[in-house]
Amino acid sequence: MLKSDAWRSLSGVAVKVFLELHTRFNGSNNGTLRLSYAEAAVLLGVGKATVKRGFEDLQAKGFVVLVRKGNWYHRQAHEWRLTTKPVQKVKGVEVPSHDWRSWSPEKSERGSETERSGGAVVPFQNPSGRDGSISEPVRGKSGGRHGSGTEH
Repeated sequence: MLKSDAWRSLSGVAVKVFLELHTRFNGSNNGTLRLSYAEAAVLLGVGKATVKRGFEDLQAKGFVVLVRKGNWYHRQAHEWRLTTKPVQKVKGVEVPSHDWRSWSPEKSERGSETERSGGAVVPFQNPSGRDGSISEPVRGKSGGRHGSGTEH
């Protein structure tokens, strides 16, 4: 798992959140792992919005699943399931789903096959001003005072 594209693309806070959830797993409580954004923020030393992004990253890449939404008014945290661990059910054990295995990074176009977007181009000559001055080369002429006199 640690060598997968999904794991290696996780943000730092997502890794911390995953490890915190993993420490709460006791062998039979997967699916009822509780960790609120506020508690995670205090434990990890980051903001609640950052923790929320970490959870979203973990969900998008298939490492955790939100089983039951929490209720702020009743002081109940969300309940999570790790896809890397089995779930204890009344009629036996449900095997891990390993949803992270099906995640793949979006392909980005690179190299010579990408569309050329006409980026910034340095002009060969300075534009002529309104005062009627003549245009001159951008690079100054080598007067022999500095350098070897040849272009690099």
